[in-house]
Amino acid sequence: MEDVDVAVVGAGPTGLALACELRLAGVSCRVLERRAEEPNLTRAFAVHARTLELLDARGLADELMPHGIAVAAVAPTPGARLDLGQLPSRYPMVLIVPQSGTEQLLATRAVKFGAEIIRGATVTGLTQDADGVRLELDGPDGPDTLRAGYVVGADGAHSTVRRLIGVAFAGRQYQTHILLADVRLDRAPAETLFAASTPDGLVLFVPFGDGWFRAIAWDRRREQVPLTEPVTVTELRSSFRTIAGDDFGMGQPRWSTRFLSERRQAAAYRVGRVFLAGDAAHVHSPIGGQGMNTGIQDAMNLGWKLAADLGGWGPAGLLDSYQAERHPVGAMVLSMTDGLYRLVLARSRLGAAGRRLAIRNLLRVGPLRRQLAGRLSGLGISYPAPAGSHPLAGRRMPDLVDGSGQRLYEALRAGRFVLAGVGAGVGSATVDAAVAVEPWSRRVVPFVAARSAAVPAVVLVRPDGYVAWAGDRADDVELGAALRRWCGPA
Repeated sequence: MEDVDVAVVGAGPTGLALACELRLAGVSCRVLERRAEEPNLTRAFAVHARTLELLDARGLADELMPHGIAVAAVAPTPGARLDLGQLPSRYPMVLIVPQSGTEQLLATRAVKFGAEIIRGATVTGLTQDADGVRLELDGPDGPDTLRAGYVVGADGAHSTVRRLIGVAFAGRQYQTHILLADVRLDRAPAETLFAASTPDGLVLFVPFGDGWFRAIAWDRRREQVPLTEPVTVTELRSSFRTIAGDDFGMGQPRWSTRFLSERRQAAAYRVGRVFLAGDAAHVHSPIGGQGMNTGIQDAMNLGWKLAADLGGWGPAGLLDSYQAERHPVGAMVLSMTDGLYRLVLARSRLGAAGRRLAIRNLLRVGPLRRQLAGRLSGLGISYPAPAGSHPLAGRRMPDLVDGSGQRLYEALRAGRFVLAGVGAGVGSATVDAAVAVEPWSRRVVPFVAARSAAVPAVVLVRPDGYVAWAGDRADDVELGAALRRWCGPA
């Protein structure tokens, strides 16, 4: 195969989102997928608010919304309701849409932008030097090799790339099997997302929106059943009747499987010119619907950084910041989902009752409720900022509107930095923003918002929607230094 700037291993949501980012920035990339055909096992359904914002920043959220079901509240435990409708976002919800739909949207965009997706290509070897990485492949036409400037392993929990670079995947496996099946119901539950739990386990229904439901069951009574044994409708009905008290007239599944989930994280997200993202970097309990969201957010963080480095203008240490920013996020997600797993699958009835009472009480406390909502939705994720930085630095940038009605997240769709001038600073904010970015016009987009008490006078927003730098006044010297630091020489 011909050389390429970046080889992405894995055509799941993470790999496809990364391919979209790279091609948007003009970086050549090739996606290598071991599956010979496109269909993938749909385990992920939840698209959280922050992921929807990031998709909005690339013009994709409005395309995805009609294919999903918006849910404005979730129940971390029975009797405890978390209202997502109060989230400070254009998308105060969790969107229920099959992973296959999200994948198709991203694949269409990646191909449209010029990414090449090679299916039936398995990585068998990897060596790297100071200038690039050499991949050995078992491709659709036989053995092959590919030379790339960088390689990103987005090839799932059993990542070949992670194994080849010798990165440990520390953690453990959960004991309770997860039963999955697609079924029709004679009596649909009243709740959009139906869930019930007892010390015997947890069951839930996720609607496809076309009359089919994904039935999901963690049944402790079935822990010793071999993973290779087929799931039957009798077994599913028994799990739902025992745990929920009703099987809702569940029909014969059109598809079913059983598997064990894990709680593991890669020790390092970068080794030389090779990076890990998505499930190759972190896997956890599916409770909370975090997996696909965390992977897409990995891709959005890494994509512009690789493009900046390959473009020759990325600041020193930029690629290392991927590990510094995303590894703690992965650890937080593992901790949160493990806590939710223990909460809803407590073996002791007394322990389960105590934990549920505790979470109900916690959700009555405003700051704690907002913190949990921020973690679940992804809106509360922030990155480290240098000492002395503005308090907004490293945090998610809220959406703003300019005088013509354009939103800041629409300005991000070019995949560049955005310099937002807000309100009155030194001189005209409109002139300041436009003039300041002129020497960086290929890397920075000017945006002038109406006065806002929520954000400072001048904000430099990264391509992934996080604040690089902010100032309470339009100081030309400080602003110029920030632009040179983040966006390279003028």
